Order: sequence, then structure tokens, then C-alpha cells
Amino acid sequence: MMKKNYGKETDILYGAILGDIIGSPYEFDRGDKTKDFPLFSSRSEFTDDTVMTIAVAEALVDSRAEEADAVIRRRVIERMQHWGRRYPGAGYGVRFGWWLREADPRPYNSWGNGSAMRVSAAGWLYDDLPAVLRMAKLSAEVTHDHPEGIKGAQATAAAIYLARTGSTKEEIRACIMELFGYDLSRTCDQIRPGYRHVESCQETVPEAVTAFLEGVSFEDVIRTAVSLGGDCDTLTAIAGSIAGAYYGVPGELKQECRRRLDRDLRSALDRVCNGRAAVL
Repeated sequence: MMKKNYGKETDILYGAILGDIIGSPYEFDRGDKTKDFPLFSSRSEFTDDTVMTIAVAEALVDSRAEEADAVIRRRVIERMQHWGRRYPGAGYGVRFGWWLREADPRPYNSWGNGSAMRVSAAGWLYDDLPAVLRMAKLSAEVTHDHPEGIKGAQATAAAIYLARTGSTKEEIRACIMELFGYDLSRTCDQIRPGYRHVESCQETVPEAVTAFLEGVSFEDVIRTAVSLGGDCDTLTAIAGSIAGAYYGVPGELKQECRRRLDRDLRSALDRVCNGRAAVL
């Protein structure tokens, strides 16, 4: 069943996009692994994480659980190609860039963290965990059909769903560990020293979830995620989407988020938040 709640739960999308924007200057291990940094700078800008988050959200906002898998996959592909071609310089990986231009795009067995960074709408829009997991899988497998790519998307969407439906952090930790086998026993202090830029789900999603679990507010989750380093915009987008579900997003940060999007992306975000996809 679709959950048509377009109130504060849209903070999930804002959380993902803010994570991308705030983390973007520190990608490729360009940060100092500290929580003490300017939240925004002239280098804070949206990347492919934001573009694909909006693309998948547009595809899923009108997708009903009773629709066939093939119908939903086609809708996801169409929206991803539409927005990807509209923003060709947003920072896509080489293989994904080819996929965006293909006439008959096929999955390519990826376990990259792109499946997890774009999945936040799946954790927002559906009423029960099985539907959330199914939609996360469908959104992932159009490109990331490797089991780790699907698992990363499903774990992220599950954490978002649990956070928005009232689970405690310990309940979220236990569920993600039980369902997906991720090691969430390490602290951020233990992760941080040896953590470097890596683009796999299996070395990004657990770290992002851990940053969420340790943070004490939305902003603190964002700062904690950035402090880990690594593929910082994607890691922080994942952590931010879960934090947006759990804490909500302060109004001033939403306004700053909107200021750093162009008119087309702002309009698309507004349409999705109001429960309407683009006119195809």
C-alpha cells in the first residue's frame, strides 16, 4: 500500500540532498576527518546523488505496490535517464554515464553505493517493510543487480522506514544487522582513522548507518558522516536521509538546500513533495 503522507516526512528527501551538498567539498578524502567544519561553503553543491534521488522519487511517487515489477522498473529507468541526460556533468561514474545514454539500458552487476544514495523515496512512500524492500530492490536492480548493490539499497530504505515509523536507534541497529548482516558494532572513532574513499555499498552503507546511530541531531549526524571521510557526498546523503526521517530537518537548512538547487531541481522536488511526478 502507498503511504500518501506529504508532510514532514519529505524531510527524508531534504536530508539526502543536504547530505550530498554538504558532503560534496570533502569527497575523495579532501576533508580533515573532523566534525568542526563550515556547514556550507562556495564548494557546497549538488552532485549526481541529488539528481538521481529526485529521479527515483519521481518514478516511485506514482508507483503503486500492485503494479508489476517490469512497469516500475521501466518508470525508474525513464526518470533516471531523463534527469541524467539533463545534468550530464553531475559526476556520474563512467559505466553509469554510458548507461544513461543507452537506448536499451541493462543492469551491469554493480555493487556500487549509487543504489543506496538514490533510494530514499522507497523508505518514505510505502506503508510496510516488505513493500519498502521490494521498491528499493526495483530501484537498484535497473543498474545495480549485484546482490551487494541490492542489499545496500534495501538496508538504507529499511533504516529510513524504521526511523520514520518510530523505531528506536537500537531497534534500527538490530534490524539492519539481522536482515542484512552488516557489522554495526564499530564506533565512528574506530572507523575514522583507516577509512578512505571507497564506492562500494558494503563499505559505505554500514558507515553511514553508524554515523546516523551516533549522531544526536540532524546536523550532528551530517557532521559525523562528513568526519568519516571516504565517498563523502554519498555517505552523507545516505546518513542524511535516515536522519531526516528520524529527526526532521531544520527549516533554515531546508532553505539553504533550496538555494543551492537550480530552478528545475527545486520544481521537481516540490512536485514530488506534493505527491506529483513530472509530466512524462
